[in-house]
Amino acid sequence: MPNPTDIAVRQKSRVLEIAFDDGSRFAIPFELMRVYSPSAEVKGHGPGQEVLQLGKREVGIQGVEPVGNYAIKPLFDDGHESGIFTWDYLYKLGSEQDALWSQYLGRLQAAGFEGDSGRAPGTALPDAAPKSGCGHHH
Repeated sequence: MPNPTDIAVRQKSRVLEIAFDDGSRFAIPFELMRVYSPSAEVKGHGPGQEVLQLGKREVGIQGVEPVGNYAIKPLFDDGHESGIFTWDYLYKLGSEQDALWSQYLGRLQAAGFEGDSGRAPGTALPDAAPKSGCGHHH
C-alpha cells in the first residue's frame, strides 16, 4: 500500500488533506472520518454492532497524534479520540469517499434520519415526498 508523503489538517474547510507516494491526493472531510472512525466506540465489537453516528457535520479536529510509523490518531472536538487511522484506512476513506457517503446516508435514512446529519458537504438530500397521506384525498 502507498505511504503518505504529506498530511495537513485544514480547520476552515474541515478536511484532512493527505498525499501518498503513488501520486494520490485526497481531501477527507472530518465528518467522514468521524462517522467511519475505526474505534470500538463506533464500530462495535463485531459485525452488526456498529453505532450510527449522528450530528457530526460540524465536527472539528483539534490535533493529530502520530501512532508509530503507520497511523494517526485524530483528536476530534466532540471528545472522540480513540480511533487509530492507519495509512491503509485513510487511503480507503479517501479513494472510496463517494461510496462511503452513500452507505452512511443510507444508514441514516434507514434509521429514520433524513435531515441535517451525514450529508456530504455541498450536497443535498432529495426532498422527501409530502407526508399528507396517499395523495388522493384532499
